[in-house]
Amino acid sequence: MVSPRKSRDPQTLRPATRLVHGASLRSQFEETSEALFLTQGYLYDTMEIAEARFKGSEPGFIYSRFSNPTVTMFEKRMALLEGAEAARATASGMAAVTAALMGQVRAGDHVVAAKACFGSCLYVVEDLLPRFGVSSTLVEGADLDDWRAAMRPNTKTAFLESPTNPTLEVIDIAGVAEIVHKAGATLVVDNVFASPMLQRPLQLGADCVVYSATKHIDGQGRTLGGVILASEAFISGHIHNFLRQTGPSLSPFNAWVMLKSLETLPVRVAAQSRSAERIAEYLSQHPRVSRVFYPGRPDHPQYEVARRQMLGGGTLVAFEVAGGKAAAFKFANALSIIGISNNLGDAKSLITHPETTTHQRLTPDRRAALGIGPGLLRLSVGLEDVEDLVEDLGRALG
Repeated sequence: MVSPRKSRDPQTLRPATRLVHGASLRSQFEETSEALFLTQGYLYDTMEIAEARFKGSEPGFIYSRFSNPTVTMFEKRMALLEGAEAARATASGMAAVTAALMGQVRAGDHVVAAKACFGSCLYVVEDLLPRFGVSSTLVEGADLDDWRAAMRPNTKTAFLESPTNPTLEVIDIAGVAEIVHKAGATLVVDNVFASPMLQRPLQLGADCVVYSATKHIDGQGRTLGGVILASEAFISGHIHNFLRQTGPSLSPFNAWVMLKSLETLPVRVAAQSRSAERIAEYLSQHPRVSRVFYPGRPDHPQYEVARRQMLGGGTLVAFEVAGGKAAAFKFANALSIIGISNNLGDAKSLITHPETTTHQRLTPDRRAALGIGPGLLRLSVGLEDVEDLVEDLGRALG
């Protein structure tokens, strides 16, 4: 007899429950924790079965570069969380971004992207795609008229991240989606800063969502990974074969680590967001901080947009220290709990100086246009006691 728990449709469960029980694939041993299948290949009982699997007429695993039971569990659980029909995991977040864009385009196509993007994403749009005959246009992400003006008859897809890296600009995803779809193109959204707990781009009109699973999804500084989520038609038409032939595969071990991490994702993001809100309030009142960027604050430039499309302000705070680079370095070097690192979404609080790290390859003029000044710092708030973090910030600012 099948128990009610085993027969329950996962679509009827709430997100936190899906992240504990969703898409589990158990072996004959009925293990409670998901199994880790560290294998490259698979055996077939007969040559006829092997032929059928390679033709696609019979389901089953062929080679772990294509698919793997542990990786499949991670993909299906992420799809349940995101509300997507399908998902494909990748070796890193940048592998997900690159595949989501390159899987759609060919020579002669055009891509539109927001100017405020992670440096590696800008490299893909500005440097990599043009090598293969794909032109690109960068726009002011928060300006819908700029998106409209950039659309061309050969525009194939558009790309944005929201909130942006590192100034936490919030882009109207629904507004951009409407413009892009009217032009006959698709919209890819990098949702890593908000995480799937605070924002659902597919529900806002995006065609594809990408994550660096290295960030909140693992969230404990252990593994690299990425994931692409979209409709079954989008994945099968643009992504599946691209990944199969080019090979940016997620390792089964990393998929297993992330499956376990997903079980605690809601509680981690909720706690980190509460702490980030408290820290943003503290920094906004400090005399040595000239400006604070946090989507959950009414003084954020896109606060109303954030209220419409996000369930919270997020786990990151950006702020400017008066005194430029020297003051920012002196402050960061004086921190005793918060670590200096370019990572984010970690259980440990981390701080970075975008001008000299994540966005250092941009020209000074381009950094200035994006609001990345010499005194700007990006803080990823972890799971430490928030009062310890406030005291650490206060001592370093003093």
